[in-house]
Amino acid sequence: MLIAVMSDSHDNIWNLRKAISIIRKEGAGMIIHCGDFTAPFMLQELEEAGIPVHGVFGNNDGDQYLLTKLSLTSLKNMALHGLIGEVDADDFPIAFTHQGMVGEGLASTAKYKMVCFGHSHVFLEKRVGNTILLNPGEIMGKDGNPGFCMVDTARGSVRRISLGGTGII
Repeated sequence: MLIAVMSDSHDNIWNLRKAISIIRKEGAGMIIHCGDFTAPFMLQELEEAGIPVHGVFGNNDGDQYLLTKLSLTSLKNMALHGLIGEVDADDFPIAFTHQGMVGEGLASTAKYKMVCFGHSHVFLEKRVGNTILLNPGEIMGKDGNPGFCMVDTARGSVRRISLGGTGII
């Protein structure tokens, strides 16, 4: 399965739309968002991908009640998992969170093939034993080149996709 992993969109609707266009073209079967959507309208944009979206809350997702309500009542593809999420993508167990320290702890359990996190806005891919620890960087574009990752679960490979430019559009 091809999975898009992203984080820290922080209301940059333009970069999120670029990412969703690429995700559709690539034929991904799932999106994992590691938090900091910020506003509810970003969930509605993610819904446009037409595939399952799994997300967790970040430190800038202030109105968690409204985000949760929207995901449970109006959106059919969005699942919010709280602070830590787990999914199994074709026998490829994945955990995801916002904070790097939590991600490192989850990776050290050896329970998952991949653990994803965000928060720092900086791309990171490394191995913790047999687990891929992945920070896809930021969608926002505040601290550098905005982008996200595509993960091929069959191969266990990660590819970072740049959305181009630096800074907020």
